[in-house]
Formats: sequence, structure tokens, C-alpha cells
Amino acid sequence: MDFGLSGNIEKFTLPEIFQLIASSRKSGTLGIQRDDSIIMIYFKDGKIIYAYGPRQTFHLGQLLREKNIISERQLEQAIAVQAKIQNSKRLGEIMITRRFIDRVDLNNVVQTQIEELLFTLMSWNSGTFKFYEEQFPTDEEITVEISVENVILEGLRRLDEQNMIKEALPDLDDVYVISAAQSDRTRDISLQAKEWNIMALVDGYRSINEIISFGSVDREDTLKKLAQLKLAGIITKAGKQKKEVKTDNNLDQMVNRLAGLFENYLTQKKSDRITGHSITEDIGESKS
Repeated sequence: MDFGLSGNIEKFTLPEIFQLIASSRKSGTLGIQRDDSIIMIYFKDGKIIYAYGPRQTFHLGQLLREKNIISERQLEQAIAVQAKIQNSKRLGEIMITRRFIDRVDLNNVVQTQIEELLFTLMSWNSGTFKFYEEQFPTDEEITVEISVENVILEGLRRLDEQNMIKEALPDLDDVYVISAAQSDRTRDISLQAKEWNIMALVDGYRSINEIISFGSVDREDTLKKLAQLKLAGIITKAGKQKKEVKTDNNLDQMVNRLAGLFENYLTQKKSDRITGHSITEDIGESKS
């Protein structure tokens, strides 16, 4: 059955779109357009495997030079060879053939290239999108495997936090819990130390205001991290009901409880299957 995912970014944010594709473990291509910029993102079983933008500024040769994997002379030689054969061969393959780099170098830089492109997308707040099921990159492309949650988190870390916080956390009396994995899917998530500390306080009992008062991280940073965790789908709202909160800040108890929460969180759990309701019934057809 057609996924039917298309519409405007103003109504469905890119983190929400990414989460929907990931949680339903869809495979295919997400096309995103803003003005004359078009980005294509390829998914397999809900994970990002490739992304491409004709106007992207993160070129392979440039990244290889920045990482000192190749010299300027080697880059010039590879570009000259590519021009001579009229771009019939990928720059990375030319460098491997000439032994300027190996396959591991190429895969690592391609992943960086894709991630940098995706991080810039998190700042887009306008445009259109459409998902094309079972459409994949050509065999010539070098595919990787990238966690959607990590892309969202890192992309949001680079944004101005004030608007993001207001939109993600409109009511600071709301209570949050760690969300469960969906559709028999585990998540590969890389959290920073401050994010781990804040996660330890997200227990389904404390409100956002109480997490701020109990935590060791300052207010603005706590709000920013919580907003990022929510937008990445790692925490979800539990409700406003006030419950008794234990005030014991014993470090051992905190670490043990957090470990238990994450063990449950990373355990594969079955969720309701996505219904046949099309998102376009609510937001209309996007531009192709």
C-alpha cells in the first residue's frame, strides 16, 4: 500500500517526517524542495543510507582534503582524470584506482558528506516533501547506514534554541517519559554527557520545571536538550498529572535507574501498525 506521505514542511517538521519514516521502517526516497534547492534522502528499513543535493556544498574532494587524507596535487590529478573521461566515473573510485585512498577512507568521508547535508536540513522551516516508496540510489552510489535519531539530534544542536524550545516544549508543567522503540525496531543513539544527566530525570513523574530545578545543568541548556530529545522522538509527553517525586539525588540510585530505563527503552517492542490513513488527507498534495 502506498505510504502517501507528502505535504508542506510548515505543517509537518522534518524531524517529524524523519521519525515517521524511521518508526514505520519504510524503504524509499524522500524528496524535499525549497525554492530551487532539491534534496533526495534514501531510506532502507527506516535508516538513512544515502542523500544527495545537486547544490550541496560538501563535496567529496573537499572533505578528503580537509581531513588530510589526500594532497592538493592528488585531488587535482583525480579531477583531471574525471574531466578527461567526461565524468563517467565517480571521483572516489578514481582515487581508489590510483591508490590515493582506500575503501574505508571513502566510506567514512561519504558518511560525513551525507551527515553534513542532512544537518543543514534541520534549519528548513518551509518547502515541500514527498516520499517515493521502494525507490533507491543507483548501484554506483556508496551507501552507508545512519541513525535518524542521531541526525535529528546533531542537526538540532546547531540551531538557534529559542524558537525550537517554544515549539517543542510549549508547557513547562508537562511530564515526559522515555519513549519505547517502535515496530520491533532498536535505535542507535549517541548522547552527550549532559543529555545523559538530563535523561536520568525524565521518569514520568517530574515536570519540565521540576527537571530544571533538580538537575545540575543550567535552565537554558536543560530546556534546549529536552527540546532536542523530544523532537528526536527519544522522550514523549506523559501528561500533566502531579505525582509524588523522590528527592533523593544519590548518584548510584540515579545511574541504576537510568540504566533500567534505557534497557526497557532499547528493548524491541511491538507497536500498533500504521493505519492506512494518508497524511495527504490532512495537508494536501505537495509540489512534485
